[in-house]
Amino acid sequence: MRILIEEHQYRAEAVENIITGLTNLRNIKGKVSVNHVGYYFNPALNDGRGDTVFILPKVLLQDVEGEELLFGKYPPEQVIDLAEQQLLTPQEYDFVYRLSVWVYRAIVVFRDAHPESDVVQQQLVQHMSNGRLQECNTFLDILLALQKFNRDNQNFFFFVLRNLHSGFNKINWTRTISKSQAVVQDDVPIYLNPVNKRRQVNFDEELLVIFFSILKYMHTHYGFPVSIPVNYELITGTRFETYLNGRGRMRLLSIKNKYFSDKAVYLWELCYAFFDLSRRVKVEVSAQEYILVKNFNIVFEAIIDELIGTDRNLLPKRLADQSDGKIVDHLWIDDILLPTSEETAVYYIGDSKYYKYSTPVGENSISKQFTYAQNVIQWSFDALKGTTECKDERYKIRLRDDRTEGYNVLPNFFISAKVDFEKLDYSVENLRLHEGQNQHESSQFTDRLFDRDTLLLSHYDVNFLFVLAMYARNNAASKQAWKTTVRKRFRERVQEILSAKYTFYAMKGYDAADSEQYITTHFQELLGKLYRTPNEKSVYTLAIERKGDGEGTLVEELRRHFYVTECKLEDNPQDKIDELIEKQGQMPVGKCVVVDDNYCEQTAEQIRKVGRYAIGLGDTSGSLALAEGFMSARYLVLHKLTAPIVFALKSGPQLITKEQLKDAPYKMKDSQVYILFHIENEEPFIAKKVSQYALNHPPTGLSRRQSYVTDINLLLQV
Repeated sequence: MRILIEEHQYRAEAVENIITGLTNLRNIKGKVSVNHVGYYFNPALNDGRGDTVFILPKVLLQDVEGEELLFGKYPPEQVIDLAEQQLLTPQEYDFVYRLSVWVYRAIVVFRDAHPESDVVQQQLVQHMSNGRLQECNTFLDILLALQKFNRDNQNFFFFVLRNLHSGFNKINWTRTISKSQAVVQDDVPIYLNPVNKRRQVNFDEELLVIFFSILKYMHTHYGFPVSIPVNYELITGTRFETYLNGRGRMRLLSIKNKYFSDKAVYLWELCYAFFDLSRRVKVEVSAQEYILVKNFNIVFEAIIDELIGTDRNLLPKRLADQSDGKIVDHLWIDDILLPTSEETAVYYIGDSKYYKYSTPVGENSISKQFTYAQNVIQWSFDALKGTTECKDERYKIRLRDDRTEGYNVLPNFFISAKVDFEKLDYSVENLRLHEGQNQHESSQFTDRLFDRDTLLLSHYDVNFLFVLAMYARNNAASKQAWKTTVRKRFRERVQEILSAKYTFYAMKGYDAADSEQYITTHFQELLGKLYRTPNEKSVYTLAIERKGDGEGTLVEELRRHFYVTECKLEDNPQDKIDELIEKQGQMPVGKCVVVDDNYCEQTAEQIRKVGRYAIGLGDTSGSLALAEGFMSARYLVLHKLTAPIVFALKSGPQLITKEQLKDAPYKMKDSQVYILFHIENEEPFIAKKVSQYALNHPPTGLSRRQSYVTDINLLLQV
């Protein structure tokens, strides 16, 4: 068996005989590379006996100090002839042997799924026979031979089974009478242990059981389509593993001389070759044969799209095949990245990158990926306005929140193939961030995550062997199960990146009207930092860059008007708000009257007795206009240098004269007109939260000695 690596620059003299007849070769200054991946049988090799050439994917190459090495260790020129080379370890040798099967199966699955594609080139003439005999030296040849034998010899199986089972329960009376004792009843002899014609050891049947067990393994492990026409109890699971580890070979050797027909002998040879990984299987070769893929990146893209992306046929026109001619590799809809209490979807945009190990993504690819996202945003606008065709309502996703003018975060990523050369394991998906530069950002403003111009792009690696094998098995249930799992993992990985860069908060106003007014007044400060998912009514998501200047001061300011609590991306924001309210109590909202009273303790005691309090307006022309603010107050805050005392007010304060005060405590004894407040109850919980600093620093233009009206939340400690 010969192995070549896709796109590696070989010296022409090292490979010119091996690749005879292949097209699409590159010859640069005496170097030759093959832009193919797949299987190629060249009958001219080995002095006309022929040999198999496998062209393996370039992801097996790693650049080490400017030199491309197989597994990051070996110059590809030194391991071309797999039988003659001495460099590969037994594990690496076995890996190459079996990788050929997975590559072949993936190409076949791709060919069958995309019959219109012209990237697959094939000429298959190989078949097993007893004609012109040559040696075959690949595990793939053995599997193909087993599959073909099963397909072409159904009559042979039924012939053997009919002979084996004919007369199974027919009694041999001669042997029964001579070897067993009869019981006589009513002059009739009864034999309790009749002898039938079944043989105790049936080697033909055992060989068929082994053969069909191998076929079952080929189907479950490699995805080969096979049919098993009999209902034998097959060797599977752990027991079959023991056969793979040596028991199968030993058992076949023990029954080797039990077969006489040509087909039975040939079937034994095939089964033995499977367990022995032999290169002595006999094939008839009369011409070149091959199944090759040019531009294997197209197959890799199909693999990722099949295992992760959405069926392109379901996507609305111009969503993935965009109007500017760009085509998105992978696009689907799934749960948004942000905290939400409702089911809300967003577009996921991906691009496959089939590179040699550690090859960086180019600037052109990065720019294109950002353009994909910009086009998707524009398409969503057009779909909602009805200016572009979209019959499936699931894809009409509102990305822009009109209240905050914030934009939802679009998950945008590269996914590239990687092979762990230390493990060479097909069973581990190993989805993780790319080891090189794995984060890219395009933005116009800093610290504005929810801005249309802020686009984030991440780069992930996936185990090439894992996705290759899953695709090659072509098991619909397994693929769907992994698609569900890996999409969830993609979402979690992107959330991890966002959480490392931003702190997220759930935010809800103490009072709906007040909070709406605050957002309107401070719109420019909050632009790009706030977003409200389409199904949320009053809960906002706030994102502050962890190194941003506003993380402390902005959040502190917002807490004067909003419940604000840190909220992880996986949390329900409404639940977090409810937890905060339960912990700290319902926050007060509305206006309050602040009164500096030298005798506030005595005044408070009087208020508790009579349930009233009055503030004089004076006799100036502006006093009645000032009363408008006092009339809408909901709280009374009395303070001196001691702790403040807070009362909740009943609605409907009234204007009274001095003669109507009676026993009510009051402020401004020289006033002729007073506002009389009726007390609802005392609020010690709110009083504990009032900031002494805020009381000693009243709003601009007012002094501490004046009575004034302000928002209660502006007095509270945050």
